[in-house]
Amino acid sequence: MEQLKDKLESSFILFENDLNGQAKTPIHKIRQKAFKTFEEKGFPTKRNEEWKYTNLNPILKHDYRIFQKGDNAIDFKDVKRYFLSDMDTYKLVFVDGVFSSWLSETTHDRFDVCTFNSMMAKNPQLLEEYFNKALPAEESLAAINTAFAREGAFIRIKKGQTADKPVEMVFFTTRQDKEVMMQPRNLVVVEENAEVQIVERHQSLSELPVLTNVATEIFAHKASRLFYYKVQNDNLQASLIDSTSVIQQEKSNVTIGTFSFGNKFIRNNLNIFLQGEHTETNMDGITIIGDGQLCDHHTLVDHKIPNCLSNELYKGIYDGSAHGVFNGKVMVHPHAQKTNAFQENNNILLTDKASIDTKPQLEIYADDVQCSHGCTIGQLDEDALFYLQSRGIPEKEGKALLLYAFANDGLRNVKIQELRKKLNRQIAHKLGVNLDFEL
Repeated sequence: MEQLKDKLESSFILFENDLNGQAKTPIHKIRQKAFKTFEEKGFPTKRNEEWKYTNLNPILKHDYRIFQKGDNAIDFKDVKRYFLSDMDTYKLVFVDGVFSSWLSETTHDRFDVCTFNSMMAKNPQLLEEYFNKALPAEESLAAINTAFAREGAFIRIKKGQTADKPVEMVFFTTRQDKEVMMQPRNLVVVEENAEVQIVERHQSLSELPVLTNVATEIFAHKASRLFYYKVQNDNLQASLIDSTSVIQQEKSNVTIGTFSFGNKFIRNNLNIFLQGEHTETNMDGITIIGDGQLCDHHTLVDHKIPNCLSNELYKGIYDGSAHGVFNGKVMVHPHAQKTNAFQENNNILLTDKASIDTKPQLEIYADDVQCSHGCTIGQLDEDALFYLQSRGIPEKEGKALLLYAFANDGLRNVKIQELRKKLNRQIAHKLGVNLDFEL
């Protein structure tokens, strides 16, 4: 861990030198401040309450290459399965940390779908308005990303506009010569009465360990609508730390779905800050993992304003020696009267070695609210399985049907039909059956 910290320090010097004349820009000062935060705090350990169930040591022991240069070309026919191939979408594709223009489809017509790097160069005022304004300052892993922020996706849907097709953000890692640590930085701005659907995916094509430390800031303005879906189904050499923060203004509606099926290690930090009345937030998650996999969901919904609604539903299925963590907090401040906040985490353990640490939390300082939370941990209903077998359904398919029925609620807010189909196929694959589930 200390070796990687030292390497990050030396890589940061190289990174700054490579920026040439940007030393006096506002973003340079933000980067320096962020890296100082990381130097002071270091990597989180299990002594930190927010990390008590998750050990970073196994993924920090590798000798990662930090400062990326170059673009390894890939053939679309080799990666098309990772896209929503049966529908037209805008695409922001990055290969080894570098924007791939020939795999992408961008626009600046009625809205902006482009790169974080180009936004920094062309619109520094916009950068000053939004950059590093949503991420919690105390998170040291997000601070590392801020320090190295250079490339990623920038999406801005202008006032009154609706994106005419979904946006896909796909980040590929291809290096076969060295373990790498990637630092994508995304910024999404949905202006007043605007709407967009976004799908994000990180995919390693390498056989070596890869650590992706991604940070995303989302700003949902008045009466805006955002549907954001994260598909986490990478190979077992890949680890993902995802820090996403959302600021919602009056009457905005944000839905975030997190679907975790792959990776050796996943840590999702999802923070929602409600700053205007009559907002609505929906957070859904499905986790299906097996031997040697860990998935940790940490969520915060911060109700500071009256008359807001938040719904949170996370479902988990754990096989083999898989380990899951759910730590969800709903904070209701004294002035946030008429808050409706619901949080639920349900889990099934398929073996005696599988485990889940779940900690749903409500902190309520207002008296006129409707809030509830809960969690369940159990196994398959043997009576229901016996009933299916008595109707001629084999045991394996019967288990898959019961597990699918259990998890299916997590797809309730997926509005992109092609994505729903893709997620259904991935769920069936994870459950080990070849069933054509109806939508």
